[in-house]
Amino acid sequence: MAESDTRKRPEPDLMLVRTDAFRKLEQTWFPPEAVELAVEVVSKESEVRDRERKPELYARAGVRFYWRVEQDGNDAVVYEYEKDPASPSGDYGRPTIHRKSLRTSVPLKLECDLTDILDR
Repeated sequence: MAESDTRKRPEPDLMLVRTDAFRKLEQTWFPPEAVELAVEVVSKESEVRDRERKPELYARAGVRFYWRVEQDGNDAVVYEYEKDPASPSGDYGRPTIHRKSLRTSVPLKLECDLTDILDR
């Protein structure tokens, strides 16, 4: 990968990484195949990147799960994407949209109340 390409690596707001990917304490990046989940929290400044560009980059890199978190009033909405194995291009399938609560079992079991959690 050319140096200019490495500088364009997306940096998720949150990621779930396999433990075997940790090589040293001060490690600042992980190979895409070690990332189980990439999460982006959308702001006005990041809307286009988080909705369009980053899902494309994560899917192309092989990250199986991508979540996008957006604000709806004081509530959070989570768009849960999984790579579509039937997609010839390896894109993410249609998202599962979580409002009011997030309840999922992949890539981790998680249940979370999404109401009234954002700054007013």
